Amino acid sequence: MIKKLTEITAEPGKQEIIIEREFDAPRELVFKAFTDPKLYIQWLGLRRLTMRLEKFEPRNGGSWRYISKDPEGNEFAFHGVNHEVLSPERIIGTFEFEGLPEKGHVVLQTARFEELPGNRTKLVSQSVFQSVADRDGMLQSGMEEGVNDSYDRLDELMEKMQK
Repeated sequence: MIKKLTEITAEPGKQEIIIEREFDAPRELVFKAFTDPKLYIQWLGLRRLTMRLEKFEPRNGGSWRYISKDPEGNEFAFHGVNHEVLSPERIIGTFEFEGLPEKGHVVLQTARFEELPGNRTKLVSQSVFQSVADRDGMLQSGMEEGVNDSYDRLDELMEKMQK
């Protein structure tokens, strides 16, 4: 299997991060991996963490919350609201890490699922932060490792599901 590259773009002074990755799977299947709780927990997050979904409502107005746990037992919780879930084109929603000292550092995320020739999909994810400082904090948090590990795991899941 060819190692795929995840492209992460964060232009200086801007409040956004753009993440792009191509998958050797049909758009409907990649979209399903984002909206089916049984699939979602198999790929999201670092391999060394376990993930527990507390709430998962992949629909317009639905909310979600999950907790990741490291091998030492430390837990990290995240939550948000889905504003639009349009199968198989896009998901727009919020994302917030609950471990920050102050609340209100909400990120607006848009995931677009683009159909490519050869039954492939390009995922383009845009995250808009409330400030450049919030965006830079996310970049410094180890986010890149988490995104790469998650998308590698999603690639593996897509391959397994198409056999």
